[in-house]
Amino acid sequence: MEKMEQAYVLRIRSLREDRDKTQEEIAQVLGTSQTMYSRYERGASELPIRHLIRLCQYYQVSADYILGFLHRPRPLAGSRSKNENIYE
Repeated sequence: MEKMEQAYVLRIRSLREDRDKTQEEIAQVLGTSQTMYSRYERGASELPIRHLIRLCQYYQVSADYILGFLHRPRPLAGSRSKNENIYE
């Protein structure tokens, strides 16, 4: 496993454990099975981008933090309404 892959594997587990959540609870947030989520935490399967985005929203941290580009969590920039275009 490459270093960047190790970073996100460690981060998603740490974020979950710091909030006293089970793999099953996070799997429900992602709309996947506990077995599949467990594979993400072990690095046995790659985390799909849609799940990365959902984890960022759920934990209120940036993708840069989860992916290991930042050493400290950075909160997501202001919340946006569902109809707001992120490219404006």
